[in-house]
Amino acid sequence: MNVLVILIPVSLILGGAGLAAFIWTLRSDQYDDDQGNAARILLDDPRD
Repeated sequence: MNVLVILIPVSLILGGAGLAAFIWTLRSDQYDDDQGNAARILLDDPRD
């Protein structure tokens, strides 16, 4: 039972840190590159 006193706050802190990191990536526009390398690899390269 004493372990829960430590594990619950630690898990809440780690979850909050993960949520803060995710929100930071959203605000820094890291998911807005539609024409990036990940999307360009799926498109055909027209070679004339």
